[in-house]
Amino acid sequence: MSLDTVKHSAETPDSAQPWKELGLKEDEYARIREILGRRPTGAELAMYSVMWSEHCSYKSSKVHLKQFGDKAPQTDALLVGIGENAGVVDVGQGYAVTFKIESHNHPSYIEPYQGAATGVGGIVRDILAMGARPVAVMDPLRFGAADHPDTKRVLPGVVAGVGGYGNCLGLPNIGGEVVFDPCYQGNPLVNALCVGVMKHEDIHLAKASGAGNKVILYGARTGGDGIGGVSVLASETFDSTGPSRRPAVQVGDPFQEKLLIECTLEIFREQLVAGIQDLGGAGLSCATSELASAGSGGMRVELDTVPLRDATLSPEEILMSESQERMCAIVEPDKVERFLEICEKWDVIATVIGEVTEGTRLEIYWHGEQIVDVPPRSVAHEGPTYHRPYARPDWQDALQADDAGKLARPVTGEELREQVLALVGSPNQASKAWVTDQYDRFVQGNTVLAQPEDSGVVRIDADTDLGVAIATDGNGRYTKLDPYAGAQLALAEAYRNVAATGAKPLAVSDCLNFGSPEDPAVMWQFAEATRGLADGCLALGTPVTGGNVSLYNQTGDAAIHPTPVVAVLGVIDDVNRRTPMAFAEQGQLILLLGETREEFGGSAWSQVVHDHLGGLPPAVDLEREKLLAEILISGSRDGMIDAAHDLSDGGLIQAVTESCLRGGHGARLVVPDGLDAFTFLFSESAGRAVVAVPRSEELRFTDMCGARGLPVTRIGVIDGDAVEVQGEFAIPLAELGAVHEATIPALLA
Repeated sequence: MSLDTVKHSAETPDSAQPWKELGLKEDEYARIREILGRRPTGAELAMYSVMWSEHCSYKSSKVHLKQFGDKAPQTDALLVGIGENAGVVDVGQGYAVTFKIESHNHPSYIEPYQGAATGVGGIVRDILAMGARPVAVMDPLRFGAADHPDTKRVLPGVVAGVGGYGNCLGLPNIGGEVVFDPCYQGNPLVNALCVGVMKHEDIHLAKASGAGNKVILYGARTGGDGIGGVSVLASETFDSTGPSRRPAVQVGDPFQEKLLIECTLEIFREQLVAGIQDLGGAGLSCATSELASAGSGGMRVELDTVPLRDATLSPEEILMSESQERMCAIVEPDKVERFLEICEKWDVIATVIGEVTEGTRLEIYWHGEQIVDVPPRSVAHEGPTYHRPYARPDWQDALQADDAGKLARPVTGEELREQVLALVGSPNQASKAWVTDQYDRFVQGNTVLAQPEDSGVVRIDADTDLGVAIATDGNGRYTKLDPYAGAQLALAEAYRNVAATGAKPLAVSDCLNFGSPEDPAVMWQFAEATRGLADGCLALGTPVTGGNVSLYNQTGDAAIHPTPVVAVLGVIDDVNRRTPMAFAEQGQLILLLGETREEFGGSAWSQVVHDHLGGLPPAVDLEREKLLAEILISGSRDGMIDAAHDLSDGGLIQAVTESCLRGGHGARLVVPDGLDAFTFLFSESAGRAVVAVPRSEELRFTDMCGARGLPVTRIGVIDGDAVEVQGEFAIPLAELGAVHEATIPALLA
């Protein structure tokens, strides 16, 4: 078959092309022809198909995502915002921190180990491309029913992939989530976060400027793995027949990535690059078009110079390949030799594949024949924009009317005891040590707090003990009940978790996991959740710095619960004063911060005891969340509190159980006046935390709460070796611990 060149495409306008098979719509194909004034070549069609995919172009979501810019709070901390590989935040002392969360959902269902591993590898390269040294990763995960046979296939592979790749890179895994729900059956959510550290002057951006500058591809050779990953695998709905597209999943090599990281950081130190981009989704199609689009000129690439693992790959396949561990750099001619020397030192393959031109086109050649001649912005930044129809689903009112208040409640102390044990031993509330023990949480020696703490905390400066805290949270059950409030509850919980460790929340990254955008009900959920998150970030003063949208998360007609996962990053001036969650000192007082109301819609209790989802989620009060955070941060800074734990899934009894088990001490609790024992223990009212306060600090701490208007109630004391609710029940820690620890290993045995 002869090569499909630009000249040939102009001469054969009626040649049939596989635009539909590549995930394009008929009107999109027509628009490509209009942009080019001819039919595209096969290589051009490949590029447009991957870059105009839902995953890369955000064509269904960007009309809603613009709120994150329109409503962005004003802050001096934001150094780089939405639009780059990752956002960058000023954390003081000349340091900048970059962080981002992304999804690798569909690949992780088809090939759990490689899907999860390359999800970690991809987000790490995004952080590296900003000029930062990656210092930690996190992994919010969601799976189908815990007892479903396929969960036993997917979960161990995903956990092994996350741990295997991160551990080999020497990056601590400091936090995340593991959630089970039947809605994720056949469509698990594998979200990955990375955080990196640099000095302000070390920030790098993805742009190709300076005519004559060379385009250097370096890292692993290009293979056939991942072809069509973003255009097909990540941008359409699974059918009900199960895994089918194994060739579309990338294959990772963490040892190659480790070399790539160290090589790149040395290149940065010697200031050898004018622009840089990692190769992730859409591979070379993305890197070349985005670099050229963000630069001041054009680009010419000789595609046949790309180092290959498979010599049979066609030009189209090379452009679409998502082979891992690759980067693309723009380098001034007089720095190329030194660049290549450093790559050789680290045993990293590096090849000059093109140069920046004075023109305005991205031109790609194959053995001397031109196969691509496109305006780069039309590929990278001017894809389709859809105003998808959306409408509140007709079942929403009935769902909200099905209030959890009608559910039968425990009456006796024995019934309360039984339901507490059922809750703390349920898959979502049980210990996740089986998962987290497979991750190295303390490699590099800078991890200060890690799972199961409220936030991961890492030291970023050994001399001053400056550190950052990161938490990820999301509750698909809340968001299904009320997408606007559910997104804000995810934000509020992550914000609260960061503050609970003593860190000041600064910025947000998000991963928005939803069903098919072609369903008006799903688009309504997305629009409402995005609006809620944008409004919430404005109220809390935490700008969205970047993130990811993952759509088509459904099997057949069954969509997942709308699941916005929110990551909040905070700064702590001295990690030595961080607040852990463990009740570690006998005799200290246990205080409840915030107000407890009868709020059980979407609660863990309603799920575990009654398998019920209905009603409204807990009310959101963002001003109260800000006040609670200020109290937690001040109490930590001034040495008034020795432990803190936010209240969220499972309510007060879940938080107290976790803090007791973490510290090895029991607690005696008293139900406050005005509350019944059931509401006290199981309510999931937001804006609350439980703290342990030395008796000598009680008056000072409660006076501070009173002066600032935050309700505070003494509810007990750290004492003994059981969790006791006076007048109701007592459960020995040994029994609680056995129930809490046994569930996940038993399910996966």
